[in-house]
Amino acid sequence: MGIGLPEIAIVLVIFLVIFGAKKLPELGKGLGSGMREFKEGISGDDAKSPQQIASTPSSPTGAPAQPASPVARVETPDAAPGAHPDPDAPAAAPRTEE
Repeated sequence: MGIGLPEIAIVLVIFLVIFGAKKLPELGKGLGSGMREFKEGISGDDAKSPQQIASTPSSPTGAPAQPASPVARVETPDAAPGAHPDPDAPAAAPRTEE
C-alpha cells in the first residue's frame, strides 16, 4: 500500500485546479530553491570551505593568560532585620476583626 500513479495524478489535478497553470511553475521553483537552501544549510555547518578555515584566527600560542585577581567579598546587612521570617517558626493564626 503506497502512493501509486493514480494518486499522484489526482494530487496534481487538484493542485492545477487550486493554483492554476500559471502559478505551478513558480511554486515548483520556490519549492526547489527552498530545498536547495535547506540542504546547503545542513551540510554547510559540518564542512567549512578552505577560505573560511584560512580566515578564522588561530589561538595564540604565546604565554598563558594571567589569572584574574580575586574579588573582595562585601557583606551587606539586611535592610530590615525582621523582613525575612524564620521558616521553622509556626505560622500565625489569621486575624479576625470584631
